[in-house]
Amino acid sequence: MNAFHVFDTFATRATGGILHFDVVLPENDPALALRAARAWLATIGAPDAQVNPENCAYCHSTPDAPEDVLGEIAARGYAIYKLEGCPRD
Repeated sequence: MNAFHVFDTFATRATGGILHFDVVLPENDPALALRAARAWLATIGAPDAQVNPENCAYCHSTPDAPEDVLGEIAARGYAIYKLEGCPRD
């Protein structure tokens, strides 16, 4: 059984707004979580948002994930679960 690892992440936009989201990975790798957070921020037009290791912290692991999360991980190697302040598709 594979586990998925969740990193609770906060980023601060250059305009001062806060983005709160989870990075979900198939491995427990804090450096990869930080890189994934920064990559995702660039895809939403916020490449200048500040996120650092203290704001991208391991939260928990789970034995399964919803299909949409699995699809994102298969496509990009990570998934983003949007919480507060994040743009909705």
